[in-house]
Amino acid sequence: MTIHLPQGPYEPRTTPLDLTPDGAPLASRTVFSAAHVVADPYADISPDDPVAVDWDATLAFRRHLWSHGLGVAEAMDTAQRGMGLDWAGAAELIRRSAAEAKSVGGRIACGVGTDQLTGPATLPEVRAAYEEQLALVEESGAQAILMASRALAAAANGPEDYLETYAHLLRQATEPVVLHWLGPMFDPALEGYWGSADLDAATDTFLKVIAEHPDKVDGIKISLLDAEREIDVRRRLPSGVRCYTGDDFNYPELIAGDDRGFSHALLGIFDPLGPLAAHAVRVLDTGDVQGFRDLLDPTVELSRHLFQAPTRFYKTGVVFLAWLAGHQDHFTMVGGLQSARSLPHLAKAYELADRLGLFPDPELAESRMRALLTVHGGSR
Repeated sequence: MTIHLPQGPYEPRTTPLDLTPDGAPLASRTVFSAAHVVADPYADISPDDPVAVDWDATLAFRRHLWSHGLGVAEAMDTAQRGMGLDWAGAAELIRRSAAEAKSVGGRIACGVGTDQLTGPATLPEVRAAYEEQLALVEESGAQAILMASRALAAAANGPEDYLETYAHLLRQATEPVVLHWLGPMFDPALEGYWGSADLDAATDTFLKVIAEHPDKVDGIKISLLDAEREIDVRRRLPSGVRCYTGDDFNYPELIAGDDRGFSHALLGIFDPLGPLAAHAVRVLDTGDVQGFRDLLDPTVELSRHLFQAPTRFYKTGVVFLAWLAGHQDHFTMVGGLQSARSLPHLAKAYELADRLGLFPDPELAESRMRALLTVHGGSR
């Protein structure tokens, strides 16, 4: 039956892709999905109160990702870190998810930041905040991802402050970490990270941190939506340091790689694409690069749509698709972020995802899309 979307009539598909879970680890690439959190829609809270998380649904979604052989990147920006989820909520999320990972044998890495600092901070205060979070992640048994810090961006006077801060933290780390460079398109407060708005200069500082501590860096995650820069950085990494693509615009080509190397993955778009992404990497495991591209290339249009400017609001589309796919019973987000994208944007996301066969139950997805249209007064 035709559904009338803001962009025009659309005939939903009736069958999903057959993507049976296979919990065996992926072989040729290490792949993490950054995972969203599920809000508690019945919590009687105001915007000034601590967030209320539906822990059962949140952990169930992580088990879904693990069941397909993916790793989970926890408490990252996909989980609305700094956009609805405060440090207290993130700390609880890390504890619970790490324990769940241990119970099911899932791989997990968790974000380490400075978001317990809510006002101007000195460099020693920034280091102490990082140390507190690093200790919690390591105590949980998870791998640490050193995230970019708004507080450090505000406190640093130049590249040397970044070099000294990261050197201090890497000396503290008991196991190799992932360094995360999140671009200002994801968080405007991170403009000029690594001490310069000039990306070439910033890249040199970033690489210097790694070169001085290669034994403490498992890999890097670059989220700049710039494929050429990622490839350049990837080729300049010390031996043994991985590049995890965070490029939600160009991930198929970056993961496939070239004759000089490839990227692993740590991506927010693999939240809604998890089963399909895992299947594509299993095809790549066999050496079938073209088969891998044939599966993932068609998903780029959806990803670019979800991550269109303002890019930081991509989380709304991610949670919306999780609701349509039946991973949660509502379209409510912590901090009320479900209002961050328009009805036409969400309707287009539904159409693109449905064309890809991403919804395990297409009829459920269609009925929920119709319900949303009704709420907005647009159902026909």
